Amino acid sequence: MRAPSDATRFAQGVSDPLFPEVDKILSLFKDSCKELVDLQTQIDGKLLNLKKDVSTQDSKHRKTLTELEKGVDGLFGSFARLDSRISSVGQTAAKIGDHLQSADAQRETASQSIELIKYLMEFNSSPGDLMELSPLFSDDSRVAEAAKIAQKLRAFAEEDIGRTVPSVMGNAAASRGLEVAVANLQEYCNELENRLLARFDAASQRRDLSTMAECAKILSQFNRGTSAMQHYVATRPMFIDVEVMNADTRLVLGDEGSQASPSNVSRGLSSLYKEITDTVRKEAATITAVFPSPNEVMSILVQRVLEQRITALLDKLLVKPSLVNLPPMEEGGLLLYLRMLAVGYEKTQELAKDLRAVGCGDLDVEGLTESLFSAHKDGYPEHEQASLKQLYQAKMAELRAESQQTSESSGTTGRSKGAAVASSHQQISVTVVTEFVRWNEEAITRCVLFSSQPATLAANVKSVFTSLLGQVSQYITEGLERARDSLTEAASLRERFVLGTSMSRRVAAAAASAAEAAAAAGESSFRSFMVAVQRCGSSVAIVQQYFSNSISRLLLPVDGAHAASCEEMATAMSSAEGAAYKGLQQCIETVMAEVERLLSSEQKATDYRSPEDGFAPDHRPTNACTRVVAYLSRILESAFSALEGLNKQAFLTELGNRLHKGLLAHWQKFTFNPSGGLRLKRDITEYGEFVRSFNAPSVDEKFELLGIMANVFIVAPESLSTLFEGTPSIRKDAQRFIELRDDYKSAKLASRLSSLWASSS
Repeated sequence: MRAPSDATRFAQGVSDPLFPEVDKILSLFKDSCKELVDLQTQIDGKLLNLKKDVSTQDSKHRKTLTELEKGVDGLFGSFARLDSRISSVGQTAAKIGDHLQSADAQRETASQSIELIKYLMEFNSSPGDLMELSPLFSDDSRVAEAAKIAQKLRAFAEEDIGRTVPSVMGNAAASRGLEVAVANLQEYCNELENRLLARFDAASQRRDLSTMAECAKILSQFNRGTSAMQHYVATRPMFIDVEVMNADTRLVLGDEGSQASPSNVSRGLSSLYKEITDTVRKEAATITAVFPSPNEVMSILVQRVLEQRITALLDKLLVKPSLVNLPPMEEGGLLLYLRMLAVGYEKTQELAKDLRAVGCGDLDVEGLTESLFSAHKDGYPEHEQASLKQLYQAKMAELRAESQQTSESSGTTGRSKGAAVASSHQQISVTVVTEFVRWNEEAITRCVLFSSQPATLAANVKSVFTSLLGQVSQYITEGLERARDSLTEAASLRERFVLGTSMSRRVAAAAASAAEAAAAAGESSFRSFMVAVQRCGSSVAIVQQYFSNSISRLLLPVDGAHAASCEEMATAMSSAEGAAYKGLQQCIETVMAEVERLLSSEQKATDYRSPEDGFAPDHRPTNACTRVVAYLSRILESAFSALEGLNKQAFLTELGNRLHKGLLAHWQKFTFNPSGGLRLKRDITEYGEFVRSFNAPSVDEKFELLGIMANVFIVAPESLSTLFEGTPSIRKDAQRFIELRDDYKSAKLASRLSSLWASSS
């Protein structure tokens, strides 16, 4: 069956109403509104009634609260009055209690006073009579009470005697009576103290600590127990047993008659001090358990250990030597004493620290330890200086003996040879200087150990370092002087064998042979001196390095100390510098003497005036030049290795100037033709190339000018004027060279030169 179409439904809707139930719903809405209005009216009435009830209840509540507040205020007032009454009653009760307590204390005091007066009367009965005393004073079970009462009685009697002035007979009689009591009390206290000490000793033998503690507590009432403390310490075995003292000595110093070494003493002291520390630690445990004031007992014990046991040992270990009569080096010398002192001081300081750790009460154990060494530390720097001086003298004696023994065993002959051998055996040794520094370093270590204040340390270090400066300065100066003696000996040999003008051929040959030997001695002495200079420089460098690394930091805390030591170091080395300077001058003289000898013996007249025979000129250096350059190269090897810096530069510059001057003087003895001039120019070139190794610009310039001046022998006479146009400063020397031309007279160069110089000037 088909559903109705949309058109059909629309047609039906037009004929029927859109909301058919609207009338019913409208009627329902009207009834609902009426009912709601009624309900609102009822609710408003109820709310009004509730407001009235709430207002009524609130009024009642407020009235009730007001009444309660009044009641609470009244209650608080009652409580306050009650509290005031309770406080008043409490204060009254407290006052009553105080009065009762005061009355009881007064009653107790009165009772005690009665007892004390009774006891005092017993002690005041008759001098020395202690037989009629109350049982209290003889009952061993009540010793503590008896000691306490006896001390009170004695204090009272002594105070009364001190307060009473015997101006009236009655007072005098009373004073005499109390004096009897004081005497009897003192006697009783002494007797009681002795009994307690005896009981204490007996308990100590049994190691009965409780009885010892009881006795010590009672004895503390007698002079604060000082006698008990001192008695306990004095009876320790380490203070009364002689064998303990002997064992200490054997442990540290070894058997009697043997020579103790610092290392053995150090080990012995370490063992002994450890034993002492362990003993004190054990005693500390007993003292803590026994004595009421253990710190005071420990103070007495440690003080006794240091003043008796340690002092007795140090007196045997350290015997301060006299600076007038030093102990011989065979027995260790003064150094042995200083080493023993350092070992003893250092180990005893360690002992003091260990004892402080164990416990020593208020005792200044470090200060007491310092006082044990006060006598040894007085004048300590003088002993260090004396020791360093003794070591230096012994070392010098040893070196002289070795040198003499070597010289005797070598069996050398010939004076120059012997001088060279002696010089080599007495050369400066860097090893010896290093040994000086090692001695000083050891002394500085002791200075640091013994000097706690920076100012004292700086002063001691400065004095010890000054000793080193003196030793090194004296040693290297004497070494340089010995090397100079060899140079002087060689110079005397050269002067002795100078060739004369008229002598036979055989005598001349012998003299020439002797001159060769003198030259060899001079060359050996030159090398020896250069070695001495080199070792001198190394020695000074060692001292400077030692000062920088070890000394300066100890001097810096004190104003001016560092600068003063630097100045002293410069002053001390000035003598060595002076000897080195003189020796270097002698070395130059030695070299130039040999150069002059070689030139004199090897240079021939024909070297610079060869015959004009048509042969090609010889461009080789002359034999004399070759010998001289070879000699200089050989001998200056030691100078190049030994010298450095400004010293090397100054020496080579001076030698170069002297060589230049010597060559000029030498060539003035010859005449030159053109081929000889070429030969001379070749020699000058050879000399110039050699001196260039000197690195001395002024010397190089002089030899370059020599090469220019040599041209005067080569050019024609008419060309001479052109040679010096760029270098007019050498005209004077050039004129002397021109005068050496073989055609000087034949070419009438004198007149030409005079007119040439006149026109140019």
